[in-house]
Amino acid sequence: MGKDYYAHETAVVDAGAKIGSGTKIWHFSHVMGTAEIGENCVLGQNVFVGNKVKLGNNIKVQNNVSLYEGVICEDDIFLGPSMVFTNVINPRSAVERKNEFKTTWVKKGVSIGANATIVCGVTLGEYCFVGAGAVVTKDVKPFALMVGIPARRKGWVSRSGAILGDDLVCPETGEKYKLAGDYLELINNEL
Repeated sequence: MGKDYYAHETAVVDAGAKIGSGTKIWHFSHVMGTAEIGENCVLGQNVFVGNKVKLGNNIKVQNNVSLYEGVICEDDIFLGPSMVFTNVINPRSAVERKNEFKTTWVKKGVSIGANATIVCGVTLGEYCFVGAGAVVTKDVKPFALMVGIPARRKGWVSRSGAILGDDLVCPETGEKYKLAGDYLELINNEL
């Protein structure tokens, strides 16, 4: 029908969903009708994309990830296997709280490791890295390396995801960073 994305025959893409060119949707995934997915994304097996979810370009969503209403992802994001987003702070089966959904904002270049949990209402800063199994309950600064339960900053990472040493120079690209208070900033832009 003229679509310029790929959906496996077992995937369900509801009418109205907006999906960019070059995107691939794999086995047993479900995209709801008001979801928006950018170009060149990959949704692995058993991925759920809820209504009003927005995914930018070049996003890799690994197997068994559910993106519920309230999740907004910018470009170039990696969502590891079985990581979790929530959308209500205090869910109860018998209490309707759809009017209490909170927005979770995932900024450009973020990576979230396998089995990590992102509690709703937080913002993950550009290029931060959330380690496998971490539980994020508060906003995360750009370039921060977050680990543990609850997640705490263990260090800093570069745009390429390399852990930065005390010199704040990326060992992979040579990019240089500096601390400005409690924020890391890129000094040169060579990547």
